[in-house]
Amino acid sequence: MTIKVIIVDDQAMVRAGFAALLAAQSDIDVVGEAPDGQEGVAVSRRTHPDVVLMDVRMPEMDGLEAARKLLDPPRGVTHRPKVLMLTTFDVDDYVYEALRAGASGFLLKDAPPADLISAVRVVAAGEALLAPSVTRRLIADFARQRPAPRRAGPALRLGGLTPRETEVLELIARGLSNQEIAESLVLAEQTVKTHIGRVLAKLGLRDRAQAVIFAYESGLVTPGQ
Repeated sequence: MTIKVIIVDDQAMVRAGFAALLAAQSDIDVVGEAPDGQEGVAVSRRTHPDVVLMDVRMPEMDGLEAARKLLDPPRGVTHRPKVLMLTTFDVDDYVYEALRAGASGFLLKDAPPADLISAVRVVAAGEALLAPSVTRRLIADFARQRPAPRRAGPALRLGGLTPRETEVLELIARGLSNQEIAESLVLAEQTVKTHIGRVLAKLGLRDRAQAVIFAYESGLVTPGQ
């Protein structure tokens, strides 16, 4: 199946470079581009992409607001694409907020071409781009900069998980892959996938990215723990 992608970035050269790279892949089709978040939302509504590559900082409407509009559309709009945020090392709270809004992760703009291609495929498949160590560090940094008290709602929802599911959620939040979780808990990788599915279902979460945010905000995991 071909993955439909749109690229939303205020730099024309970035859009052109990413479009050329992705369009060269037999399983990826670039169906649109936009120079700002407002037009990006419009292009997405029109083309129904599987994945939106969304720059964080743009004029007219930034990537955070655009991501919110795409992931929480108004009544009557049923299409919800996967959103992959594009950013740099001087990232700020925008990315953390985007993950809370339901973005599937983020990618550094200077990542190798193979990483961009892989990221699009991973996100299109319904996974969250949270494996790289840089992502673990950045998410921990966000949580450290924005310490959140243990919230009653999330804490109570944790009570609905089994001890094993709670262990799995904690390891997800620490950035471990399914294989690493399986090794840590001495489980089959398929069993880990089953636990993750149950965790997401019980907590009403979209994907792994939201699971990480939930774990920090519920107090299950704290930075530097």
